[in-house]
Amino acid sequence: MEGDIATLGAGLAAIGSGLAAIGVGNVAGNYLAGALRNPSAAASQTANLFIGLAFAEALGIFSFLVALLLMFI
Repeated sequence: MEGDIATLGAGLAAIGSGLAAIGVGNVAGNYLAGALRNPSAAASQTANLFIGLAFAEALGIFSFLVALLLMFI
């Protein structure tokens, strides 16, 4: 019984990895849309793109780690 609850919690925590992928796509898509609208400003916004991608991916990695911890501890 207790293992089933941990597995369910791990599955719910793993959803965060999928949501992080959606977040990365959202950040990259918005950057591309802005770069196509104003190409001269695209170079100055590249650092913001990588910071946004790093934050979105870090949240996905954290949720993956929580899922692993719930499954194996």
